Amino acid sequence: MKFWLFKSEPDTWGWHDQLAKGDLGEEWGGVRNYQARNNMRAMQLGDLGFFYHSNIGKEIVGIVEVCKLSVPDSTTEDPRWDCVHIRAVRALAKPVTMEQCKATVGLQDMVLVKNARLSVQPVTQEEWQIICEMGGTAP
Repeated sequence: MKFWLFKSEPDTWGWHDQLAKGDLGEEWGGVRNYQARNNMRAMQLGDLGFFYHSNIGKEIVGIVEVCKLSVPDSTTEDPRWDCVHIRAVRALAKPVTMEQCKATVGLQDMVLVKNARLSVQPVTQEEWQIICEMGGTAP
């Protein structure tokens, strides 16, 4: 199993929107960055990810699971773009902010800290464990 982080602006698509989709989940469409797309192409069913509110809040608020492998993105007819579907698993007991990540030993090299603009990014197992602990949530 691999770990990921999915970024979204909460006023466009927030954690509550993701929760409302239930077990069927939702397409993580609209991504127009090759690195982010390639990250989604590398995902497997059951991989877990953090749901991160960007711009407003700048915090990790929940855990999601890949529930459908990469398929063509329905938001475009351009065949270069595809995406996975994700479903909400659970909220973090306490959101983990970007500032907390920057100040925490073991997270200083996290992609979120080093390349905050990448919308879909890998998370190491060590980073996953640290953030789950910080968020008061079992890994």
